[in-house]
Amino acid sequence: MKVFKNFKEYSSQKSLALSLGMFDGVHLGHKSIIEKLAKIGSKHNLDTAILTFWPHPRFVFNANEDLKLLNTLEEKQLLLEKYGIENLFLKEFDEEFRNLTGEEFIRQILVEKLNVKYLIIGHDHSFGKNKSGNFELLKKLSQELDFEVEQMEAINIHENNISSTKIRNALLAGNIVEANEMLGYPYSVSGTVVHGKKIGRTIGYPTANIETESIKLLPKKGAYIVEVFIKDQQYKGMLSVGTNPTVNGDKLTTEVYILDFNGDIYDEKITVKFRDFLHDEIKFEGLEKLIERLDEDKRLTEEFDF
Repeated sequence: MKVFKNFKEYSSQKSLALSLGMFDGVHLGHKSIIEKLAKIGSKHNLDTAILTFWPHPRFVFNANEDLKLLNTLEEKQLLLEKYGIENLFLKEFDEEFRNLTGEEFIRQILVEKLNVKYLIIGHDHSFGKNKSGNFELLKKLSQELDFEVEQMEAINIHENNISSTKIRNALLAGNIVEANEMLGYPYSVSGTVVHGKKIGRTIGYPTANIETESIKLLPKKGAYIVEVFIKDQQYKGMLSVGTNPTVNGDKLTTEVYILDFNGDIYDEKITVKFRDFLHDEIKFEGLEKLIERLDEDKRLTEEFDF
């Protein structure tokens, strides 16, 4: 997959089949768009492309908003490449770009700079200044500017439309299975293992503290069954998101106890994939009660069918 951070970098003899949007999570709804792009590209000899924005436009409109994303930029790129996208345009949502009207965006960017011949947009997508661009405008201009446009229907699971917002809400409620169903893959978090207070090792449950990117969404505080990936090796794990209230912690941490593993992985990058929710964060009366709960969590993790 070729990645372009500037439209000037792009030049190709082939026209594009393109979709645009944030694609946060690259969930099943996004995947259906990508599959359609691939079919159109193959049928009409077009290269496939995604035009997305980085950072998220909401950071531009409200710099103080504490928005957390389902994907880091690296994760999004890997997923789009995995699903077969050939070209990725990462546009900075700067002042000049945000002031383009919907029609200016269609004419100046999609047609003149990118030579889009087939455009697919999501069922509720709008673009341009004051959200002046939509499917109706695209349809109106498509004949004059010689491109085709298609609006995809929303993908449903259990009679609910899939969206990045609904996935975020599911994760923040601890509904891991529901979130994973909408994503089409297990939600994951990656980061570097850093030194913590090392309390876990004193009670037989040494944990790896994971330092994650600040924009990455963490599920609600609590304990989870996870898969842990270290240098392409896979392990079972039980992960805690929280402040360790039993030992009067005050800093939010992400810690994972890795079953059947005792190696030194400080400064290593590891990935955890969330598989199920165990329980909310609990402040136990003492370490003895904490150990009892950890023993039970370990039993449930060992028995989980990964």
